[in-house]
Amino acid sequence: MTFGFAPASAAASTSAASANRLLEPAEWAAAGIPLLRNPREIVSGLHARHHPQPATAVVAVLDPDERLRASASFVRRPAPADGWMFRNVLLAQLRRVIPHDLRRRTPVRTAVLLYCREGDARWTEEDGAWMWGLRDACTLHGLRCGAYITLTRDGWQVLGEGRGGRRPHSASEPEPFGMSEAPPPLPRTGGAASEILRRAAAAR
Repeated sequence: MTFGFAPASAAASTSAASANRLLEPAEWAAAGIPLLRNPREIVSGLHARHHPQPATAVVAVLDPDERLRASASFVRRPAPADGWMFRNVLLAQLRRVIPHDLRRRTPVRTAVLLYCREGDARWTEEDGAWMWGLRDACTLHGLRCGAYITLTRDGWQVLGEGRGGRRPHSASEPEPFGMSEAPPPLPRTGGAASEILRRAAAAR
């Protein structure tokens, strides 16, 4: 399986990227995102809990030992990709499932984002907007910004790392849990829905 980045279009200029609030692959790679020790285990565990379909995002919080502490999934409505809106929805989901760590001098927990989408595994501007949103949401919730993972028909990949696999993929059935963690809290309900995203699934 081959991973890579799609060539940038002429429209994706620096000014456009700034206006749309997205991160280019080089910016993400330079951000010092911590590497996952066992990304396939993380991906398989989240896939088994949430069984994401295309346009579904799963945000998860891991403790220092990479045990899952909380997760939530939601569906992106069709609309232009905007990192600011993605940030707001990710932050809202984090606030529902786990307390913030803003009182700590240094973040100890890490948030990762798994996004199931159509297309191939190469970077897109939509991915860049999710990266921007994840980084900003983590800062505002006192978390470390962790990996951004795409799930497509080709399989999964951790963008910026070159690591991935064929299973699970966007059409595969959930596999048995392989992660060791405390049970995630039950999801909370209520609250105003985002203009762009809505919650579509709860932690299983």
